[in-house]
Amino acid sequence: MKIAVAAVGYVGLSLSVLLAQRDEVVGYDIDADRIEQLNRGLSPLSDPDIIDFLAHRELDLRFTTEAADAYAGADFVVVATPTDYDAETNGFNTETVRAVVADVIATNPTATIVIKSTVPVGFSQGLRDELGLTEDQLVFSPEFLREGKALYDNLHPSRIIVGGHGPRAKAFGALLRQASLDPQVPVLHTSSTEAEAIKLFSNTYLAMRVAYFNELDTFASSHGLDVRTVVEGVGLDPRIGPHYNNPSFGYGGYCLPKDSKQLLASYADIPQHLVRATVESNATRMDFVADEVMARRPKRVGVYRLVMKSGSDNYRESSVIGVIDRLRDRGVELLIHEPLLTEGHFREIPVTTDLAELLDRCDLILANRVDAALEPVADKVYTRDLFGTI
Repeated sequence: MKIAVAAVGYVGLSLSVLLAQRDEVVGYDIDADRIEQLNRGLSPLSDPDIIDFLAHRELDLRFTTEAADAYAGADFVVVATPTDYDAETNGFNTETVRAVVADVIATNPTATIVIKSTVPVGFSQGLRDELGLTEDQLVFSPEFLREGKALYDNLHPSRIIVGGHGPRAKAFGALLRQASLDPQVPVLHTSSTEAEAIKLFSNTYLAMRVAYFNELDTFASSHGLDVRTVVEGVGLDPRIGPHYNNPSFGYGGYCLPKDSKQLLASYADIPQHLVRATVESNATRMDFVADEVMARRPKRVGVYRLVMKSGSDNYRESSVIGVIDRLRDRGVELLIHEPLLTEGHFREIPVTTDLAELLDRCDLILANRVDAALEPVADKVYTRDLFGTI
């Protein structure tokens, strides 16, 4: 069986590696440098399992910049292109998904198209109606991946959701289960619209949980309480649990901000309060963090990493950037330490790749997540991280 994957970012690359254990997979991307790197067995992404599998596992996997090469003869074509949230249209930009679907129909009309990109609720059914496709010709199957652990989460999925009931949809669900290391993982077949809703509601719930513990932290720290004790006490209730409870500067990353905004937009005239509160709480949290920093009257604030967490190479929509913007608007002098940035500036703020320079020149260090590198200057660090090393 041949499987083509359009776009090899975290979603597409992890899925390509997963399925190439058992079937022929061709990954397609317009980024020639990324394709060249992948064909040498090197991962462009910071994901330990992807790096290991590309280097040491026997995979039936190659990569190309030619769409026709990837799509020709494929039984399944997986669409994993980005769908960023567009504030002007108040929804996801799905143009890349539409473009891939059109190309596949023109190149290989017998292939089953599986959308893995996150899309608005009702998008897949609307596209099928527009193009005259059946449910088995166009399937939606959401992904549930963590940054830096994308392949791990494909190998050990919490669940497999496939938006389709036909034989091809069931075959794709079976492919995902067979390629995983958990043969008993639940596979749920739904309509594509229900699968789209599952994706958005799952990520919005996670955003809401992050927001909840952040607001708990805001209250407890404002009243001089031991925040960690309160969080641990709350988590002892088995209905809540001691997970996903570490306060931060806000939720961020590829998925949670855009998916919660898309869900809010999807409500339109439907009554709701929690989804809007979840979206708005992130700005409130960043305001609180900025106020806390300003209250310390720092001369120069150092920012330790823009990435969301240790081991990640993603800083898009990172919550610390929202805090940086607020501090800059208030005239605070800033210096950023981010090894991923080598151009010297980020949003006109100086960047250093030398950690020693950051620690020496700044009297307060802002860290969304801390690690052992900051222990020598623990007294300078401002963080809301309860479960780090300092």
